[in-house]
This record gives sequence, C-alpha cells and structure tokens, in this order.
Amino acid sequence: MIYITGDVHGDLGRFRQGRLRWLGKKDTVIVLGDFGFVWDGGREEQKALAWLAKRRCTILFLDGCNENYDLLARYPVTEAFGGRVQNLGGNVYHVCRGSVLTLEGRKILCFGGGETVDKEEREPGVNWWKEEMPTSEEYAYCEQNLEACGHQVDYVLTHDAPTKLLDFTGLPEHEVNRLHCFLDKVILETDYKKWYFGRYHRDLTLSRKAACVFRGVLALE
Repeated sequence: MIYITGDVHGDLGRFRQGRLRWLGKKDTVIVLGDFGFVWDGGREEQKALAWLAKRRCTILFLDGCNENYDLLARYPVTEAFGGRVQNLGGNVYHVCRGSVLTLEGRKILCFGGGETVDKEEREPGVNWWKEEMPTSEEYAYCEQNLEACGHQVDYVLTHDAPTKLLDFTGLPEHEVNRLHCFLDKVILETDYKKWYFGRYHRDLTLSRKAACVFRGVLALE
C-alpha cells in the first residue's frame, strides 16, 4: 500500500506512532516536503536517518522549504521507481523534482520545492537556500516526463500548490511566484485522479480531486 503524509520537520514521532509504525516491506510512505532529516548533519540527525533506514517500509520524500540543499546535494542522483532519486541509506529516498514514479502500477508525478516567506530574515547557506525554488532544467524535466506519459498520471504530489487550489481555501496568503504559475499549467494540462500537497500545515480536503495534508496519513486507493 502507498501512504502519504505532510511536513515531518525531522520529527521521528510521525514514524513511531500511529499508522506509519506498522508499515511493512510491501508498503511505501511519501512525505510531501519539509522532511527535515537533512538539516544540520549532526550526530542526532545521523542517528535518526539510520533509524529510518532500518524501517521495513520504503520512505520517499519530496523536498520543501526547510531542507539543507548543500547537504542534500552530497547524495548522488540515480534512477529508481521510474524516476530520479537520491538514496539516503536503506529504503530512504529523496524524489527529484519532476519525476513520474511508477509504484504498484500507478503513475505519480512528484514535484517538490517552495519559497520561504521570511527568507529576507534568514542567512543563506545556514537556514535558507536558494535551491528551494526549482530551476528551469527541473521544470523542463517535469514537462518532458509528462509528455512521455501523455499528460496522464494517477496522482500529483507536491510540496506547494497551484494558485487554482490555494485561492478561496482559507489557507495562508501567498505571493504568486514562478512555481505557482508552473503548477497552474500542470493542473490545466494534466489528467489526474487527485492532487495532494503539503506545506500549509493543515489537513484539509478542498474537493474530490485535491487535498492539503499535514499530520494525516492517507492511503492512495
């Protein structure tokens, strides 16, 4: 079974309690950004990653606004699950932006990234990285993969969301950026069953085809 959950921010509690605690070898959980276990590279963080690497299930995560992209870049990019990933040890993988994964016969578009609201108050390379926003190459890679599958996938998983989903939802105000505009294009051109996104720290169903996920653990039926 494939499960999704929202921002974890380096908290092992999400994996030690509730539904995720009992996942087995045939299960996969996908974190919708702000994984948080690649942040300072310290001993406690390494212990946490080692603990996750020993879980029976496969753990995939999208990158968000709160990742250390310098540390993340140290992991080599490889091909797995039908897309580009970085293996952090065991069955823990970062899914590179624009990958269309094939899991249990389902095609899943994954696209991380997001813009930190208070980045002007942060220190580059310490608690903020410009790499949080996608590059032109990553947008192109996503478009290439969508074209290859005829712009038809089963699910779209992102950290941020299109403005078409954010508007009129009561979620925090946002300044429209290039990522929002790109996701607006994806939502118009792609045939999908449901779109899930994290970032906004709410568990909120927007429609039969869209939901914001935070602490909830949802199965992709």
